[in-house]
Amino acid sequence: MNIKFEKLHGAGNDYIAIDGRGIDIDWGKLSFQMSQPHFGVFSDGIVVLKNSEKANAKIKIFNPDGSEAEMSGNGVRLFSKFVLDNKLVDFDGKALTVETGGGVREVFPVFENGEMISAKIAMGKPKFLRDEIPVSNEIFETNSDVDDLVLNLKNSIIVSCVNIGNPHAVFITDEDVDKFELSSIGPLVENNKAFPNRINFEIVNIISRNEIKARIFERGAGETLSSGTGTSACAIIGIKKKLLDNNVKVNVPGGHLNISWVPGDESYLEGPTERVFTGNWKIKE
Repeated sequence: MNIKFEKLHGAGNDYIAIDGRGIDIDWGKLSFQMSQPHFGVFSDGIVVLKNSEKANAKIKIFNPDGSEAEMSGNGVRLFSKFVLDNKLVDFDGKALTVETGGGVREVFPVFENGEMISAKIAMGKPKFLRDEIPVSNEIFETNSDVDDLVLNLKNSIIVSCVNIGNPHAVFITDEDVDKFELSSIGPLVENNKAFPNRINFEIVNIISRNEIKARIFERGAGETLSSGTGTSACAIIGIKKKLLDNNVKVNVPGGHLNISWVPGDESYLEGPTERVFTGNWKIKE
C-alpha cells in the first residue's frame, strides 16, 4: 500500500501531511517510521486529514516518537496549506475551521498566485491553572496559576506553565539561550514527575518589550527549529508577567513567528507556510 504525502515547513518546523480519510492504519507507527532521519522522510511529525462534524476539517497530529499530540500551531498552519492548496475541503474564502485535540481553531490564510503562503491562527484562550496544564497536585498543591514552579534538575530552574492546546513550561533567563544545555535538560523537564502528561519546554531571552529569542524542546520530538504553540507559550508567559507588550516577535532557530495576546482574550499566531516536496510512501509491515 502506498500513501501520497507532502512535506511542508513553517520557520523550520516541518511536518508530513497526509489525506487520511478512509484509511485505517496505525498513524503513530507511520509517524515514527516516516519521521526518521536517513531511513525516513525526516520531520517533526505527521498531520493527518480526517472528516469533522464540527469544522471544515479535522487534524490528527503525531510526534516522531509515535505519540499523539493535542495541538500544534505550526502543524495546523501547514495542514491548512495542504488542504487548501489541494482543495480537499470546503472553504468560504475567509476562515478555515480546524478541529484539533485542543479544540476548534480558526485559520486566516494569505494567498499568492493561488497558493497559501502564510496564515494567522486563533489559538484559543491560554489556560494557567494546575489542573489545566496539568501539574501534579503533589508538586503544586493549590489549583491556581502555575507560576514560579521550581524544578530541581542538574541545577534548579524556575518555570511558569501554560496550556495553549497542549502543555508548556517556560523558563525566562538572562543566560544566552544558545549556550543553554537544552539537549540534556530538555528531557529532564519533559519527563519530570511534576507533569503527569509530560510537557513541552521553552527557554527565553527577552530582547525588548516586543521581541524575544527562544529555543524549544517539544514533547515527543526533542528540540525543534520552531513551534507555534511553543512560541505562543513564550510570548504569553512574558506578557502575563508584564515583561512584554501585547504583540511579540519570537525569534527561533528556524526564523521567527509573531504572537499577539491581550490577557483575557484568545491569542493569535502568524507565520509562513512552504511546501518542500511531495512523494509516495510504501507502508512497511
